[in-house]
Amino acid sequence: MPSILALLVSRLRRSQAGRLVAIGLVCLLGGAAGFAATQHVSFGTAIYWAITTATTVGYGDVTPKNAVGRAVASLVMLTTIPLFASAFALFAGAVAATHLRRLLDVVRPEPAGGEVVVYGNDPVVPQVAARLSAVGRRVIVVSATEPASLPEDVRHLRADPTGEEAVRRSHPDKAAEVLVTGSSDADVLVTAVLVRHAAPDVPMVALARSASVCRTLRELGVPVQVSADDLVVQTLTKSLEAPHAGEVLLRLMALQGSRMREVLAGADDVGRRLSEVRSRHRGLVLGVVHAEEVHIGVSEDPLVQGGDRLVVVEPSASAGG
Repeated sequence: MPSILALLVSRLRRSQAGRLVAIGLVCLLGGAAGFAATQHVSFGTAIYWAITTATTVGYGDVTPKNAVGRAVASLVMLTTIPLFASAFALFAGAVAATHLRRLLDVVRPEPAGGEVVVYGNDPVVPQVAARLSAVGRRVIVVSATEPASLPEDVRHLRADPTGEEAVRRSHPDKAAEVLVTGSSDADVLVTAVLVRHAAPDVPMVALARSASVCRTLRELGVPVQVSADDLVVQTLTKSLEAPHAGEVLLRLMALQGSRMREVLAGADDVGRRLSEVRSRHRGLVLGVVHAEEVHIGVSEDPLVQGGDRLVVVEPSASAGG
């Protein structure tokens, strides 16, 4: 019993309408007790009178007989009627808002194509969405709850990203890129598999916590994974070796007027060493992707082969003039 009361109290604290109803009930019962004491009627009759008064029905079969009773009636009318009316208005507004959100989710047009679709409610999602939006990218975030501080121009699809219906409604097959996050590695794993099945050719990054999950994703056919723990550990380790390494990485990621992308190695690149390819390109060639493995070319100078992709930092279209 105490646990039930505690639950009710906690819910009342969170609900403004619930608090208004609770205060209204206190006023109604207090008015009934005052009416019974001053008009010499039973408490049951007084409750009946208080309910008909609070609901503005007012049958008139039970009425105050003296000035004190009329004062009690006035207090009941001035407190319970506006309290219950306000609570009803809040409740009706909440129901209407819920139906409206569902309606908007249903009638919203399908993605036009070229958006970045982000799944999950990881703490990094609002920051990623804000950065993508700032450079003119269209972003759709799919999560069960709307992330805090999400930019206004970022569309939010309220749905569980680990469900097939949510993935279907978000149309990852029309996306330019996909980012998969989650509150747990299990959620990331499930969402990534669903998205890969729905959009096998769309570039995807899955943000997991452990390297083991990244290996599992690779085995399941998800080609690109990032271990959040590995990113932090490697960045901190390199920063100890070279104090400015972390800043270099951040500047590289947020380079103004430039973009990082993967491009298919051209016919002139195939058969050449990575060091030679670097000297021929306009941008900065960070490495080559061969069979989904990234080669930086520090301890070895790999040969670029047909079908390989180059990871390049190059001037954006607007900066290049």
